[in-house]
Amino acid sequence: MQETTVKKGHPPGLYLLFFTEMWERFSYYGMRGLLILYLTKAAVAGGLGIAESTGNLIYGYFTGFVYFTPIIGGWLAEKYIGQRRSILIGGVLMALGQFSLFATPGIENQGNIMGIPMMTAVGLLLIIIGNGFFKPNISAIVGKLYEQGDHRRDAAFTIFYMGINVGAFAAPLVCGILAEDIFATKTVVDGVTTVSEYGFRYGFLAAGIGMVIGQLAFNLLAPKYLGNVGVAPDGKVDKNNPVVKAPLTKEETDRMAVIFIITLFVVFFWAGFEQAGSSLSLYTDKYIDREVFGFLIPTAWFQSVNPLFIVAFAPLTANLWLSLSQRGKDLSIPVKMGLGMILLGVGFLFMVGAVMQRGGNVEDETIKASIFWLIATYFFHTIGELCLSPIGLSMVSRLSPLAYTSMLMGVWFLAPFVAQIAGGYIASYVEILGPLQVFGLISGFVIAAGLLLVAIAKKLLHMMHGRGA
Repeated sequence: MQETTVKKGHPPGLYLLFFTEMWERFSYYGMRGLLILYLTKAAVAGGLGIAESTGNLIYGYFTGFVYFTPIIGGWLAEKYIGQRRSILIGGVLMALGQFSLFATPGIENQGNIMGIPMMTAVGLLLIIIGNGFFKPNISAIVGKLYEQGDHRRDAAFTIFYMGINVGAFAAPLVCGILAEDIFATKTVVDGVTTVSEYGFRYGFLAAGIGMVIGQLAFNLLAPKYLGNVGVAPDGKVDKNNPVVKAPLTKEETDRMAVIFIITLFVVFFWAGFEQAGSSLSLYTDKYIDREVFGFLIPTAWFQSVNPLFIVAFAPLTANLWLSLSQRGKDLSIPVKMGLGMILLGVGFLFMVGAVMQRGGNVEDETIKASIFWLIATYFFHTIGELCLSPIGLSMVSRLSPLAYTSMLMGVWFLAPFVAQIAGGYIASYVEILGPLQVFGLISGFVIAAGLLLVAIAKKLLHMMHGRGA
């Protein structure tokens, strides 16, 4: 009787991982919500005064390499240091990175790297490296809490994904109001409120404190709630008791091939989705009517709309998948993810609507578009993300051979690595081509890629050998 009860619930370790990931995402998204503004605002306004096109490229490369290092961190964890120790190393490095960003304005006559102050460059580098150790290994531990075939696995990743988005929701609100309101200087001209100087460093400080909270909780409570899960490296061979690895079977290589194929498609999704932190953020700052009842909504706050929708709609999406499964009409993993790409493309059509409301690619910042265009864009992007991202995490956990789980989680994160860099270049072309053309092209391309993924879904499902629904 007791065994049945345990199978219906979730291990307490899942909620510790939820809490840890929530604070790590608070740290990352709090910083990310401010980054493009910090790079491009004038020095007298508290920024670095970098041109928007260059700032978008720096943003793209930074967020891209954040997703590249997990493949290295996953490999090191499996071979040498274990997942739990990797999470500790990653968390400490990311906290130091945030505190380096906080310290930047206080360092006089510091050197610079490619026009970026030394402490800012060091901070961004520490976050990139730290995330490589942290990100693939905490996701892999979630999968390890469940045996292969456990029906609770997809639900567990949805719960875990909600933890990500609780942190991502709170972060821009807290860090944004610190940087754009509490520690900012505002001016009012002709009844219009603008920020003349930002307090970016205090947003970065809050992000660093959040990272420390998550690490303290994880390292103090993991022995109790996770036991030995993730302590020992999966791929390390005991010299005193060597184990000969069996070669991968045909089914295992087919399943790994599916991970690589779908990862290629997902690049197009993330290249569009991550415009939220670059071109969409800059467009919002300039051309969206952000004043509501006399209050100027901080630009960074709009980074919270997507995670708010995630938390609101994730349970509904999970129930939809469960209902379809119970009626024997479950959609396969490739179909769900293709649908997510199509919905992302639909979302960008609303940004086309915002541009058209303003009369096209006009540069007059006094002409504003309705905030509702932006909210509708984020809504469709969110539903698309729910069809793709948590399903992808679960897919990697299902299809990976046990000894390769962390490394293949890293491979999964190669998609956003390539996408972020591509997205930086896309955003840099907004000034050249115009937002109407860029938003329209993204929409059409992502919808086409989604339709192609749906078209080849049966072939991919066959290659999954029974683990595709």
